Amino acid sequence: MKDLRLDRFLADRVNLMAASEIRELLKITEGRKVISLAGGLPDPQTFPKDELKGIINKILSENGDRALQYSPTKGIGELRSELTNFLNCRGVPINNSDDIIVTSGSQQALHIIALTLINPRDYVVMELPSYLGAINAFRLSEPNFVGIPLDDDGMNVDILEARLRRLYGEGKTVKLVYTIPIAHNPAGVTMSLQRRKHLIELSEKYDFIIVEDDPYSSFTYEPSDTTSLKSLDRSNRVIYLSTLSKILAPGLRIGWIAASKEMVDVFERCKQSLDLHTSTFAQFISLEAIKSGVVKSVIERAKVIYKRKKDIMLEALEKYLVPGCWWSKPVGGLFIMLRLPREDLNTSKMLFEAIDAGVAYVPGGSFYVDGSGANTMRLNFSFPKEEDISEGIRILSSVVRNHL
Repeated sequence: MKDLRLDRFLADRVNLMAASEIRELLKITEGRKVISLAGGLPDPQTFPKDELKGIINKILSENGDRALQYSPTKGIGELRSELTNFLNCRGVPINNSDDIIVTSGSQQALHIIALTLINPRDYVVMELPSYLGAINAFRLSEPNFVGIPLDDDGMNVDILEARLRRLYGEGKTVKLVYTIPIAHNPAGVTMSLQRRKHLIELSEKYDFIIVEDDPYSSFTYEPSDTTSLKSLDRSNRVIYLSTLSKILAPGLRIGWIAASKEMVDVFERCKQSLDLHTSTFAQFISLEAIKSGVVKSVIERAKVIYKRKKDIMLEALEKYLVPGCWWSKPVGGLFIMLRLPREDLNTSKMLFEAIDAGVAYVPGGSFYVDGSGANTMRLNFSFPKEEDISEGIRILSSVVRNHL
């Protein structure tokens, strides 16, 4: 009997499905005594477990039949209405021409955008570095990525403008620009208001869409302007994404897209073929958690915890890291980006030595669509215990020294 050759049956796009280094790291480190500075997990002490018990009992008693039933693809009406109020209060205006679709986490939102908006060889602008989940979702649509570097003020839109002039001069057009303007993942920086306004102007001049990913603006630790791109948009060019994963619980898998009604109608058709709808039960839990103020209390508690952890990590980097290393000074978010002093250093090759020594991080190369960033790494401070952060950085420093 002849064995099945699976490779003969796989679709070509499977070759584009790069494994997430972050998810793979979680598998590698599971069960090992390793201080993980890798995944972007929330601190479990921020989870409102007691409050959620009460919410779940209330839902099952008062609305159990609906909560356990199928629901509309765009999401239950009460949650979409509550999200509208929630966003308006946070300075993200949802007007009469807009609509909201609830997704199974913001990762599904990114996949829906890729499926509905990106054709093979379309030009898609990404920041250098950018969110790995977005890169992997968009890569399946086989675009031409255009990487634009970040600095302490976020995406360098002057460089973007120069690249746009060159591309359009060659008869090419950009389909969309993906950005995390507030508390960037992985860099931790925030785009200046002047650059946000300039980006909106460029979108109108060069006729492209902006995808604004906003999972972290609740966590800003220094005074900073968090004006959303959505609030600056006057021509329905901004597609706004966010999630409850960091401000309630990631296990609920609740995210959303806010965009023009016409755009959301397209997204709804796409989502119907993916999963019919997001978990009804999780939607009811999220609705009650927002209405009752649980989400607000999680944000307030988490900000205190994460600011303290961020400060501990920055102090440890200053104390232990070798001269010549650079790291971001995040005003928000959950991450610090570290760059080693020599370009020939490769943090992917260094990783398993680090794990054996007792610390894990995410190699930075996968966050760069242009193939650069081999000598960088992303460090997370939200999940590890306070007492482990300094020790993790100390171990990491010794590994780095071995390679210099």
